[in-house]
Amino acid sequence: MFGLGNRSRINELEPRALKAMLDAGTALVVDVREPAEFATGHIVGAVNMPLSRFDPTSLPSADGKVLILNCAGGRRSATALGQCAAARVAVDTHLCGGIAAWKAANLPLVTGA
Repeated sequence: MFGLGNRSRINELEPRALKAMLDAGTALVVDVREPAEFATGHIVGAVNMPLSRFDPTSLPSADGKVLILNCAGGRRSATALGQCAAARVAVDTHLCGGIAAWKAANLPLVTGA
């Protein structure tokens, strides 16, 4: 839960569960890593919104999908979830373990911006 206390509830999604949601077309991923990190490898279809400039009110429309945040290891996405809660933006789920867990599960990444 990364020290967010009881300010908000955080749902942690395992990599294979996120992959299944993406395959089913029911998830939209927002990657909060910096652009250079994002370019080295990200989840197919992910939108880059770096935490350094993160504004919960500017999140893309998920068009009925579940919006999932991710980062390198889970800390920054948890911070972004806290910002969403503070702004009363209904986003409460992130990729448990971030891209590191995604890679460890041998799931596909794309490179470039």
